[in-house]
Amino acid sequence: MKNPTRTFRSRRPHDQRFVDWFRSTTPYINAFGGKVFVIAFGGDVVDSPTFTGLVHDLNLLESLGVRLVIVHGVRPHVERRMARGEIEGRYVGDLRVTDAAALECVKEAVGEVRCELEAALSMGLPNTPMAGADIRVSGGNFVTAQPVGVVDGVDLQFTGRVRKVDAVAISNRLRDEEIVLLSPLGYSPTGEIFNLTVEDVAASAAAAIGADKLVFMMDADGVVDAAGALRAELTIAEAEALLPELPPGDARLYLPHAVRACRAGVARAHLISADTDGSLLSEVFTHDGIGTMLTASGLDELREASIDDVGGILQLIEPLEEQGVLVKRSRERLEQEIDRFFVLEHDGLIVACGALYPFDGEAAAELACLAVAPAYRDAGLGDRMLRHTLTRARAMKLRRLFVLTTQATHWFLERGFTEGEVDALPESKKRLYNWQRRSKVLIRRCD
Repeated sequence: MKNPTRTFRSRRPHDQRFVDWFRSTTPYINAFGGKVFVIAFGGDVVDSPTFTGLVHDLNLLESLGVRLVIVHGVRPHVERRMARGEIEGRYVGDLRVTDAAALECVKEAVGEVRCELEAALSMGLPNTPMAGADIRVSGGNFVTAQPVGVVDGVDLQFTGRVRKVDAVAISNRLRDEEIVLLSPLGYSPTGEIFNLTVEDVAASAAAAIGADKLVFMMDADGVVDAAGALRAELTIAEAEALLPELPPGDARLYLPHAVRACRAGVARAHLISADTDGSLLSEVFTHDGIGTMLTASGLDELREASIDDVGGILQLIEPLEEQGVLVKRSRERLEQEIDRFFVLEHDGLIVACGALYPFDGEAAAELACLAVAPAYRDAGLGDRMLRHTLTRARAMKLRRLFVLTTQATHWFLERGFTEGEVDALPESKKRLYNWQRRSKVLIRRCD
């Protein structure tokens, strides 16, 4: 007899989209463990409705092993204090003229915002994303500053710029799995305090510690060009060419500092919306991101494959093998033949692959296992891989390139291949031809 006290839960609907998304994040989760991210945002983000969500996302990154340096601003908090004290605010360009009265407001605002951030990062209520979090926050006099001086005839007084960042001290805190919190204040060897900008502190810190990513959270979706199009990816050269046409705003303010950081060795800089809940996760854990990513050079690298690429190649070709588009290859066979393969890597991920198998004494080779990730099939990567194959074939003095395919016949015909007979194959390949699969034989001259 069944136990009458036993309870059953009704079966919930299966969300395949969540499963697919979570699987797609695996390469990033694996890649980011132990990496250093510098996340910077203005004081307005602390006051925004998305702030709690941002704190949860920072906790998630920390729990995945990402080492975090958080840099915050305080401008709206300073403005409110100055207004209450009836202190007039003065600016030269984007820089505040920080006299003694304004500096007191800056120090008070920094104390308030640091307390709010540390309290938010200390949350641990049950049934919340912060449940079980054990986050330690570290701060200190990590930033040495110097005065900006006189600009356009105006003495900026206690407004400063970063002179040096104590990279060793910050790295030690990160190694101890603490989040480092940097405020926009710097200290001089003479004991003076200077008001700094969040973008200067963030870029200087990222460069000093060799951060893997610098992220600016701002009031726009990213960098938008004169035509109104969001630029998802920029090189340093492209960013510098774009700067003169940017309107006033956060993008124009942050982009030069992102460029400076990348020139100093920071691998990636990102400019994303602070107003979009979850924008940090969307930028970091998806192929396309959500804002603008800046790199020192292009993100694509077409190169010879190595044994370390076997896992990425398998992830790319296995769905096509299951569909019957490609012939199945075991991991062992792939490892043995890896010197035949070449891959196209985009931002650290393998998005296309191919292999070239020459036949001794035949002046011919087979192009095999040509595959492009679904998200990149409209970007011309297949053509790029084919051009690379032809270049290699010509360098090897080959006269013919052939392909065996069941489903991509028209793609190759449109690119100069002609249909041939099995008898046109090299003798050793002809003996291995799979008559059950009945692949089309396509041939192209290499010269």
